[in-house]
Amino acid sequence: MNSSLLKAVCCLAVCLTLAGCKKSFDPASGEASPSQVVDSSNAAIVSVDNPEQFSLVSAGQVQEPNKLNVTGAVFPDISREVPVISLANGRVVDIKTRLDDNVTKGQLLFTVQSTDVTNAFDAYLKAVNDEQFANKTYIRTEDLFKHGAVSQAMLDQAEDAEKDAKADLVAADEQLKLLGVDKNHPTNIVNVYAPISGVIIGQNITNAAAAGVTLSGTATAFTIADLSQVWILCDVYENDLPQVHIGQEAKIKLSEYPDRVLNGRISDIGPVLDPSIRTAKVRIEVPNPGGLLRLGMFVTATLLSRDVTTHAVVPASAILHLHDKEWVFVPAGQKQFKRLEVEGGDTLPGNQQEILSGITPGQQMVRDVLALEATVEAQ
Repeated sequence: MNSSLLKAVCCLAVCLTLAGCKKSFDPASGEASPSQVVDSSNAAIVSVDNPEQFSLVSAGQVQEPNKLNVTGAVFPDISREVPVISLANGRVVDIKTRLDDNVTKGQLLFTVQSTDVTNAFDAYLKAVNDEQFANKTYIRTEDLFKHGAVSQAMLDQAEDAEKDAKADLVAADEQLKLLGVDKNHPTNIVNVYAPISGVIIGQNITNAAAAGVTLSGTATAFTIADLSQVWILCDVYENDLPQVHIGQEAKIKLSEYPDRVLNGRISDIGPVLDPSIRTAKVRIEVPNPGGLLRLGMFVTATLLSRDVTTHAVVPASAILHLHDKEWVFVPAGQKQFKRLEVEGGDTLPGNQQEILSGITPGQQMVRDVLALEATVEAQ
């Protein structure tokens, strides 16, 4: 805003005492002098010769839910985080992905060289041999029983041995499947695949490092998070908690994308207050289309209450932005306009501005503060 308007309003005692400098009506030309600021004892009052040249507008109204603005940060939804582990203990021989990579379900992440595979395949071969021997023994015993050469007890014993051998074979086969080994093409290299699609947000292995569930330290090689939906954790002060409830709608704004507004809902209100700042953690679940929200990003969340309040609405051109404050000029009688400080709210369609306080619906004001500024500059 031009400094001349500030000087005309704030330094009125200096510039307005120069009343003798204003132009008067010229009978010869028939032209009226331009509207100009005249003396006033109130610095918030502006007097002009021709106030009718400034069009007025009445403030409209809009009903909006009560709002609570809080700040928060983006975190992964822990129900959508999946650890990636190698069930085979061994040495990492090849890593196909790394931290922050996007992966799809079934994608190869890394390979492990493991003696567990050798032991499991050895157990499988022995189970195959044992089952074949037990099956032959049972068939032979059954034939002997039919000819009266063996007792019923011996037949039952052979049948039981056959069932045990089959059970051991099934277990050995499942162990190979669990390790990801093809029993028809055995190898000591185990492939580890992505269990879900998402982003790798944690990596705990390097090439030649140890991997496996029975080793010391963490068994998690990678952590994959599905970021199609994320959490926003906000700090809400103790005095504001009565305005917050589960299922409450929230509007999420990002400083990086000021034109984008995301919708979320409160899913949890922390039962424990931070003893130092007296705030509770409020969790908002937000869909994340296109990965717009990044982990760790700071956001502003507007929590919409069930209660509704009526606010004034004015054209954006009626608001003067000066020194981080907002003002409007309202008629004050006697060819005067009074400057009022207001609190602006959201920008509305049609180049309208919501006013939270300072004026009421129906109140008149100058439609275009730039016109008033131009008059002051002409002095």
